[in-house]
Amino acid sequence: MSKVAYVPLDERPCNAKFPKLLAAITDLTLASPPHSLLGAKKQPANVEGIRNWLLEETADADYLIVSADLLVYGGIVPSRLHLLPLAECAARLSFLRELKQTNPNLRIYAFNLIMRAPAYNSSDEEPDYYEQYGHPLFRYGWLSDKGASETLAEDERMEWESLQTVVPPAVLTDFLRRRAINSEVNELAIGLVGEGVIDHLVIPLDDNSKYGFSPMEQRKLLLSVERLNLMDRVLLYPGADEIGCILFARVFCRVKNYMPEAAVRYSSTLGPAIIPKYEDRSLNESVKSHLNSGGAYMGDSTATADFVLMVHSPPVSQHEIAESPNPYRDRHRSYFSEVHIPEFATAIEALAGKGKLIALADVASCNGADHTLMRLLAKKNLLPRITAYAGWNTSGNALGTVVSHAIIVSYYRNQASRPAHTDRMSSYFYLYRLIEDWGYQSIVRQEAAGHLGELGGTYFQVGHIREQMSQLVTRKLHDFCKEYLSETASGAIDGLQADLPWNRMFEVDLTL
Repeated sequence: MSKVAYVPLDERPCNAKFPKLLAAITDLTLASPPHSLLGAKKQPANVEGIRNWLLEETADADYLIVSADLLVYGGIVPSRLHLLPLAECAARLSFLRELKQTNPNLRIYAFNLIMRAPAYNSSDEEPDYYEQYGHPLFRYGWLSDKGASETLAEDERMEWESLQTVVPPAVLTDFLRRRAINSEVNELAIGLVGEGVIDHLVIPLDDNSKYGFSPMEQRKLLLSVERLNLMDRVLLYPGADEIGCILFARVFCRVKNYMPEAAVRYSSTLGPAIIPKYEDRSLNESVKSHLNSGGAYMGDSTATADFVLMVHSPPVSQHEIAESPNPYRDRHRSYFSEVHIPEFATAIEALAGKGKLIALADVASCNGADHTLMRLLAKKNLLPRITAYAGWNTSGNALGTVVSHAIIVSYYRNQASRPAHTDRMSSYFYLYRLIEDWGYQSIVRQEAAGHLGELGGTYFQVGHIREQMSQLVTRKLHDFCKEYLSETASGAIDGLQADLPWNRMFEVDLTL
C-alpha cells in the first residue's frame, strides 16, 4: 500500500477535502496536515508547522503532492498579499531539497499557481486596493500584453494612456513587485524539476484570459521549460482548486501502472472550439490538459475507451457564457440552437446501456450545474447510470475533478477484484458533487442569498449569521435532494449538513 503525503493549496473543502474523498475510493493512504495548520483565507498557514509535519510524514512516504503556494506564502490568498522578499521565498521552496535528501525514494509532485489578476473590483481575496483598482489593473495587464504584439486600436491606446494616471504608482509598484517575485518562484520550481528534486510540476493559470499578466508569464515560463527540455514533467494550463485531485489521480496511475483512454463527446458541435470564461484556450485543449495531467489520454473511439467523458459545453466563448443561476430564457441565443441537450441525454443513456463508464463534465455554464440538463437527466432516471460528475466554478475546476474521479474508478472496473469500500466511496463522492454543484451552486445558493437582507448579512459577509445561514442552506438542500435525488441519494442525506467555511455564500462544506 503506497503512502501519499498531501499539502493542499488552502483549507477550503475543494483543496483540503476533495482529494481525501478520492483517496478513500482507493487502496492508497493519503496523509494531510491538521486543519489547524492550514490558515484561514487571508491568514497564512503555519508554514513552520507544515515543514515539521512534512519532515515527519514524508520520512516513510512514497509520494508527496505539495502546493508550493502554501509552502512558500501560506496559501492561495496569502500568495496575492504577501510582502516576503525573494530570498525568503526561495529558501522556503528549497525545503523540498531537504525532504528529498532525507528520503531519496520520495517522488515529489508539486504545483504552484501563476498569480491571477481578476477583472473586477473586489478586495475579498485580493489586496485592499483591489476594491478600487482591480479592473484598472486587469486592463493595464491586458493592454500591456496586447500592445507588445499588436497595434492597439485608438480607443485602446487612449485607455492605456488614461490608466497611467488612474492607477496610483504605489499600487502598481506593489502589485508588479509581488508578481515578479511569484513568477521568479515559478522559475525556481522549474529549476528544481531540472535538478530532479521535483519529479512533476503543474503551473496552473488561475482566472486568466487571452491577454494579460498571466499569459505574459506563461509564455516566459514555457520558454524555460522548453529550453530545459522538461515538457514531459512541467505542465501549464488553466486551473487552480482542482489540482490536488488531478495530481492524486496521476500518482494513482503511476502506482497502478495505468494509462486510461478517454473518449470525449460534446453536447455542442461548437463546444471543442469555444474559449471558456476565465481561461485562455479552447475547451478541447483544456480537456486534453486535464486528461494528460491526470495520467490519461484522449482516444479515438468509445469502443476501446476506459471511460467516456461527456462534456456539456457552451456554444459561445468568454463573457457570453451563461452563469448557472441565469434562467434558461436569459441565455445567449446560441444556447437555443447550438446545444442539443435531448440528444446529449440520449447519448448518455445509450452509452451507459452499452456498459460504458460515464463521466459528466457539466461546463455549459459557470459557477454551477446546468439545471436544464440535470433536471432532464433526473426525469429520465439517468443519474444512477452516471459514475462521475462535476459542474462547479470554472470549466477547469469541474474538468479536473470529474476526470480524476473517472480515472480512479475506471481502473477498478477493469480489475477482477477491488477494495470492499471502492463502490461505496465512489458513490459518496458522486452524490457529494451532485448536491454541491447542482443543488447548492445552481439553486440553493441564490435562494438562501435572498434572505441575507432580512438577517443583516451580505453575500461576502455572513460570519455573524453563519449558523443561521448554514441551517437555512441545509434545509433547502434536503428539499432539493427529496425532489431530484430521492433514488440516487437513498439514505445518505439523512445526516446532510451544510456550512459556509469562508463566511460567505460562494462556497459550501457538506457532511453526508
